[in-house]
Amino acid sequence: MTDKLLRTELLEAVIRIVREAGDVVMDVYETDFAVRGKDDASPVTEADERAEAVILAGLARLTPEIPVVAEEAVAAGRIPQVFERFWLVDPLDGTKEFIKRNGEFTVNVALVEHGEPVLGVVLAPALGLLYGGANGAGAFVEGGQERRTITCRHPPAEGLTVVASRSHGDAEALDAFLAGRKVANLVSAGSSLKLCRVAAGEADLYPRLGRTMEWDIAAGHAVLSAAGGTVKTLDGTPLRYGKPGFDNPHFVASGA
Repeated sequence: MTDKLLRTELLEAVIRIVREAGDVVMDVYETDFAVRGKDDASPVTEADERAEAVILAGLARLTPEIPVVAEEAVAAGRIPQVFERFWLVDPLDGTKEFIKRNGEFTVNVALVEHGEPVLGVVLAPALGLLYGGANGAGAFVEGGQERRTITCRHPPAEGLTVVASRSHGDAEALDAFLAGRKVANLVSAGSSLKLCRVAAGEADLYPRLGRTMEWDIAAGHAVLSAAGGTVKTLDGTPLRYGKPGFDNPHFVASGA
């Protein structure tokens, strides 16, 4: 069995786990849920915790030998030692979008090998969209019963479409970064959907000039890489994973 086939089978297994977690998220979404604050002042809901429990149980069955770094577990002080291969889990990326009930929140699972996200699944359950990708196997989006391949596009002659954070924007820093570039459109989106938009050829550039954690972006990064894109720090170095504290520097996600 080839590595590509093994990775494809693993991707399909992760999709099943993520969809199960997405059902839990939507169950909570339809209730009058409570919002609490974590130690870092970020919000958390029952959906974050229940979805993470589903994912952790699923990954433990699927790959018991691979450690899992998950957002809510880390917040509770449960931080495994990671080596060359580990999972990164964000059970509800875009909790602020979840609270606002605008649909732009995602469930994210990524596999990291030697500092690189090699497999990722991003589910936007309220939008009915699932993005998946793996090194050597390409990237795709599912909507309804349809699955179609996605690839990054070359920027059109009229200029770049730039996607920016809906809830964590720094307009002044973004304007300074984009100075001198030909920009045709600037659109806002929540959660890891920004990376997926670049992967799907709907945008060309996603500069993130604010704080993120590795679990926020690893799954979207994997999808983008599988679609032909890149994520680099501002000095042009490929973004790596497994860093102390799991904090990311500022970065730019780019298409073809």
